[in-house]
Amino acid sequence: MEIFAGKIAVVTGGGTGMGRELVCQLAAQGCHVATCDVSATAMAETLDAALDCATEGARVTTFLADVSQESELISWRTQIERDFQTSTINLLFNNAGIAGGGSMISDERERWERTFNVDWGGVYLSTRTFLPMLLAADEGHIVNTSSINGIFASIGPFSPHTSYSAAKFAVRGFSEALIADLRVNAPHVRVSVVCPGHVGTSIVLNSAAAHGQDSQSLSSEELVRIRRRLALSGTPVDDVSDEDLRKGVQVMGEAFRDFAPVTAAAAAAIILDGVRNNQWRILVGDDAVGADRAVREDPEGAYEPEFYRELQSRGIFDGLN
Repeated sequence: MEIFAGKIAVVTGGGTGMGRELVCQLAAQGCHVATCDVSATAMAETLDAALDCATEGARVTTFLADVSQESELISWRTQIERDFQTSTINLLFNNAGIAGGGSMISDERERWERTFNVDWGGVYLSTRTFLPMLLAADEGHIVNTSSINGIFASIGPFSPHTSYSAAKFAVRGFSEALIADLRVNAPHVRVSVVCPGHVGTSIVLNSAAAHGQDSQSLSSEELVRIRRRLALSGTPVDDVSDEDLRKGVQVMGEAFRDFAPVTAAAAAAIILDGVRNNQWRILVGDDAVGADRAVREDPEGAYEPEFYRELQSRGIFDGLN
């Protein structure tokens, strides 16, 4: 699919970050876009941004939906069919995602499953929901956002990251398995899996809200876990007050967004170029490329502390543990 003009794209998680940039860049290229998010404020901001850059005739619509809830996705599909007067779409970007629930042992089950159900369940349910519209089109492309953590299930040897990593590995495996499924049963539909490294998005800040928290309302139990993780990584914070630690978490979330090696706009451009070039595997950022190579070179040692320190020495994950 080399040209997006006149096509219809569906983008989940379009309220911020890469999702918003995908919406804007698609609209700027003449593509009609339907996008959803859980935040009405974020959706309104995305709509304003997209309309500012959309080419004449390109339509952009928004919807409030939690991608882990199939009924909400089905309601969104109904609205798309009505708004665009269509039974087909050409592009599905399964982009929505949150972090959290790092540990099977120390985190609450609800928090763990919330992350997994959005990051994996959202991809699965959205694909199920919109697949009939893709199959009915002349050509289609599914674009699933995995992660560098779908290649390497770690953000540090002392920082559990099980829910997010498990979900992103599931997204990657699902996408790779779809290659043969689509080739046999729907050869006019393609699939790509995107593995971004550190991209400047608000996922850290948005994830807290997705779990009903913000940095100023972190529970005492959560602060204990943060202190333990920081101490294990060589940053003891015994003398830091709870209030200052909460402020520090907010600052870290803002730094993750503002000082990333790849901007959300650059990441979206890489993704769209990958779709145009029919790449089934789209790595975003030198850190994703480097981690992928390192894990392939030494799979047995990949989860030892020395391996992680070697990645940091190459600038991969540096400062993110």
